[in-house]
Amino acid sequence: MMLTLGEEMSRIGRHYGNRTAVVEGSQSLSWRDFSSRISVAAGMLQELGVNPGQRVAIYARNSALFDELKWGAFHAGVVAVPINWRLAPPEIAHILQDSTCEAIFVENDFIETFNSTELLPWRNKLINLTGSQNNGLDSYQQLFHAAQDVDVVEASPDDDALILYTGGTTGRSKGVRLSHSNIISCASAFTLATRGQPDDTYLHLAPMFHSADLLATGWMLIGATHTYLPMFSPGGFLNAISEQQVTMTIAVPTMLMMTLTDPAMESADTRSLRMMGFGASPMDPAWIRRTAEGFPHTLLFNCYGLTETSPDLTVFDPEEFRQAVQDDSPLLASVGRPNCLVDLKVIDLDGNTLPSGETGVLLARGPNITKGYLNLPEETAAALQNGWLRTGDIARIDEDGYVYLVDREKDLIITGGENVYSSEVETALYQHPDIHECAVIGIPDERLGQLVTAVIVAKPETALEAEAVIDHCRGLIGGYKVPRRVEFAEAMPKNELGKILKNRLRETYSS
Repeated sequence: MMLTLGEEMSRIGRHYGNRTAVVEGSQSLSWRDFSSRISVAAGMLQELGVNPGQRVAIYARNSALFDELKWGAFHAGVVAVPINWRLAPPEIAHILQDSTCEAIFVENDFIETFNSTELLPWRNKLINLTGSQNNGLDSYQQLFHAAQDVDVVEASPDDDALILYTGGTTGRSKGVRLSHSNIISCASAFTLATRGQPDDTYLHLAPMFHSADLLATGWMLIGATHTYLPMFSPGGFLNAISEQQVTMTIAVPTMLMMTLTDPAMESADTRSLRMMGFGASPMDPAWIRRTAEGFPHTLLFNCYGLTETSPDLTVFDPEEFRQAVQDDSPLLASVGRPNCLVDLKVIDLDGNTLPSGETGVLLARGPNITKGYLNLPEETAAALQNGWLRTGDIARIDEDGYVYLVDREKDLIITGGENVYSSEVETALYQHPDIHECAVIGIPDERLGQLVTAVIVAKPETALEAEAVIDHCRGLIGGYKVPRRVEFAEAMPKNELGKILKNRLRETYSS
């Protein structure tokens, strides 16, 4: 039977005890010491009265402490709920209420966020993760030092391990339930596909509240070394590579484009970086070639997945990817083939399986597929049917098994590697008293992948300006969801049923 994540960490501590587990600055811990700290973190959660199956939130930037607490939760049979610190207070409040978290571990710099009206009811559950006692709050370090190590809680591999919130089409984010077996299955297949090595040093570059960070799990399982960048910047990324001799990481295209155009790139030493994957949003072949030129010692590869798939579905074999770059091959438009534990197929609108080369809705099945959405049985039933997950992507699979993403079933915008549902932004826009109609679309952007664009019909006899629209949104939704571009129109193009034709808007404003 498959182990749980808590049992896996106990195994790692025993079998890779003397190997370096984590490095932060000049400090490092062995796997024996790190796994020991994780068992104490689990004991701390038990002392707090958090029982197996209950949930705790983590609201912090990337760090070894984040991983210590998350794996401590796995050890204790507790479900971790990482929260995107870029969200607005109403969005955070929804997540906390939906997940009924027993405790909220907050990085010291973010504590004042909970002074907002929406989050005041949650202040009594706060624990200061990174600082000393602050504003009467308990501190993680004090609680940790008072706790004792505990044995791994007996749990089922199919129990929830993590809940990650992703954008919802109704303006409310959905809690994706990922089990121990979901995460371990995906990590094993992904690490095999990318030829992960125990001697690697893995840089946690993607935000740890994002499903992309789960791809690091395989490097935990094989006893590799881990290092952390609290928050992305081109200089910080390049310094981490050279100072920590990073050999492996996962980025999003926006990060790479920002890095390649930063002056620090000219003197950067990236020779240690043997491999780097990227995904989360499309990347133009011209930028892929530029990335290959900027990181000449690095094997690159593309990958694709969803939060619901823990998160990987496909990997473009790194050696084959290198050849495709050298040949300037049309394959660069692909996201590779399914990993070894995943099955994919394309269906038409009637549910019939389509042959190779035909375009339709992409379905996936495998041991990494989510159990469903927290507290949303209807959405779960719609997404999971007969063992297959409806990915929401329109795709085609060629005769050699390469997958090509064509479009989205719904109006999902991917900007800077972050998913933005247009309906979430529209819900915020419609709260402005001077907006009569609005539609939010993604416009191609060289740096961000897509630009969140709001097309607005203002109410008569109003003098609405773009800056006022942007300021209005900032208080309601996360910064990356706020429109970067605002266009005003006299009227919206509509079909015979009165539905706004977003395809027409994309054609108009893309040009």
